[in-house]
Parts: sequence; C-alpha cells; structure tokens
Amino acid sequence: MDKLYTKKIAAIIGMQWGDEGKGKLVDILTEKYDIVARATGGANAGHTIYHEGKKIIFHLIPSGMMHKDKICVIGNGVVVHIPTLIEELNTLKEFGIKAADRLYISDRAHIVFDYHKIIDGLQEERKGEASVGTTKRGIGPAYTDKISRIGIRIGELNNFESFSKRFMENVRLARIMYGNFEYDENRELDYLKSITPEILPLIINTQQYLNDAHKKGKSILLEGANGTMLDIDHGTYPFATSSNASIGGIISGSGLAPQINPIIGILKAYTTRVGSGPFPTELNDEIGKYLREKGGEYGSTTGRPRRCGWFDAVIAKWTAMINGITEINLTKLDVLSGLEKIRIAVSYELDGKKLDSLPYAANDFARITPVYIEMDGWKEDISGAHKFQDLPKAAQKYVEKIEELTETPIKYIGTGTKPEDLIIIS
Repeated sequence: MDKLYTKKIAAIIGMQWGDEGKGKLVDILTEKYDIVARATGGANAGHTIYHEGKKIIFHLIPSGMMHKDKICVIGNGVVVHIPTLIEELNTLKEFGIKAADRLYISDRAHIVFDYHKIIDGLQEERKGEASVGTTKRGIGPAYTDKISRIGIRIGELNNFESFSKRFMENVRLARIMYGNFEYDENRELDYLKSITPEILPLIINTQQYLNDAHKKGKSILLEGANGTMLDIDHGTYPFATSSNASIGGIISGSGLAPQINPIIGILKAYTTRVGSGPFPTELNDEIGKYLREKGGEYGSTTGRPRRCGWFDAVIAKWTAMINGITEINLTKLDVLSGLEKIRIAVSYELDGKKLDSLPYAANDFARITPVYIEMDGWKEDISGAHKFQDLPKAAQKYVEKIEELTETPIKYIGTGTKPEDLIIIS
C-alpha cells in the first residue's frame, strides 16, 4: 500500500447505479487522510467493508470510522434516520470503537422520520407498475420536505420544545396528504427525546469545521453515496435517487468549494442495478445469473438481487465527464474469470439511429439497443492478484480497453473482497 498517495481533498464517486465498491477503496485510502466525510444520500446507501475478517455494512456513518484515529463527518447534504445512526454507533461499540469521540454531524442535515418511511411505501404502492423501486427508507419524502422548506434539521434538537411543535405539525400535514396512516407519532417523539442527549454532542457546523480543517492543512476524503446514474439530475430520471450523487452533490453537501483532486471514480468491471429503471446491457440469461452469484450481487441495504449486465462504456464515459473523474478504480475484475467471451457496450442505437449522448427520457432509454464489441475472456482465477503483469493477457486487454473507452486512467483494480485484493498502477 506504499504507492497510495493523498492530496488535500479527494472524492470517491460511483460511476454506475451504485454498489460499485466505493466502501472498500474508502477503507483502504482512509489511512492516508485525516478526515472522512459523507455529503449526500441517507441510509439508502450501503457501503460494505471487511474488518478483521468480518463483514460490516455502513448506511450512514462514513466507512473510515473503522480507523481509530480518523475523524468522520456526516455533512449537511445527508438525510439522517436517527435510529439507524444509533444502531451503527452500537455496532461500532461491539468492535471496541467509540465512534462518538470522532464523529460530527452537520446541524443542517435533515432528519428522516419513521413517517417518511411509511409515506415512501405508500407512494410506491400507489404508483403500481410505475414505481421506481426505492429502498423504502424514507429518503425521497425527507428530501421532499427539505425542498418544500418544511423539513426539520438535526440541529433543531437543541430546542426540543420547538422541535416537537414542528414535528407534530409535519405529521398533521402528512396525514392530510396521505390519509390517516397507521403511525404512533408520540412514540417516535418520546424516542427522539430520550436519545437527544446522546446526539447533541455530535452536532456541529460541519461546513465551518471542514473548511477550517482544510486551511490548517488537514486532508479530507469525501465518500460518495449511491452512483451518478442515480443522480436526480444526471441519472436515469425518474428512476433515480432524490439527491445529487455526483460531484456537484458532494461539493454542496459538504460545504467545500470546488478544489477537489483527485476525483476517483468507481466502476464495476460489469454493470449492476437494483430496482426499476432502464438498463441497456442487462443480461436475463445464464451469464447474468453467473455474475450475480459469483459477484454476490445482492443489495447491501435491501438484500434484493441486483440486475446484472455487461460493462457499459457509454454510461462510464458520461459519468466520467459529469464528475471530472481524474482516475478510476475498476472493481470486481475477478468475477469475470471463467467467461469465454466478454462484451462491452460502446455505443447506443435508438430507432435505427446512432446516439451521440444519453437520451434524457426514460422511455427512450428503455428502448435503446446497445452496440457491443466482443473480447476474449480468461479462465484463470485472478483472485488476490497484486500486479497488473500477473493478470492474463485477455484481462489486461479488457482493462486497457475500458481505459481507452472512458478516456480516463485506471489506477486501481479490485481482484477480491479483502482490502489487500487490489492492484495499484503507478
């Protein structure tokens, strides 16, 4: 790991539909940074790391918390479900980690309440076949309240009397909109009151904190959530998340001005997606099943089986452009071992015409025909490989082709689930 390097502020961003393997690289790079921060999304994200042989999934707390001398920050762009936060803090205690000593939460981060989760489910149910396949974690309704300017921020816990009045008013408004759904608001309010003394010491102005730390020379690693193709502006809208999962969201959700370098994009060596929405390279055949089972492609948040398909270079080039990606971490290359032939989508056609860029309309996206190139696969097991030259020639050519198509250098190649299963290219 001596080849790893740091600059003052770096970002790690998913370049597909999430689940690219961001957590592993965050865990690896954290040792070179002073602060690790989340800036967008909520408990709909699931970042998986392996610590001392045990699998740990973080939904809210930055993955860097497993490193005992690092400060972790939940930024203003995150929406926080407090019971999930407490659950993660308790899990960390089981590992002997007192996260509360090193965790700061933005006073401007909005709260996800349990009634948001209920509304999320009701919305999906009412949409029927038009549902977008949310995680039903209440993320969308919480962001809706935020944009509607009725959302409640976690800093408001500091005045619980005022907080309570605002909370009850929002529940009243929710019942007007969605009917008298089954929900005990008094029970949730009592819980929040009981847990507030534990939460208040963590709440600070994180924008000021991060900027002050940067001025003092502290290095910051910004941990992206979800993936750019789920971004509310740049993704496959409306089959998207409710926040900006791209570099713009990271800048806004951390309060740091645009001064980020490197911007590391995470790409899986094939493509996956959870939930509804267009997926041009999806494989509904034995190869798709092979990728799902060998890659363990089941959602870390919901447990839902992920849809699997060939690598989509059109999407990868798009998200590299949107984010200003400076280098790529290609993950799960080992999963492709054993395939005789491997395909890459290099362009799209719609109604017989070649497209120059991604269509904006979801119904057009769903009718796209991918144009593929086919490459030789490899039989060798590359799990745990540490040097690029140790890869089979076919695997090397596959990596080089992705680098060529995305017009972005590949710096890291994942060859397994463990932190050490990584090739670092100088």
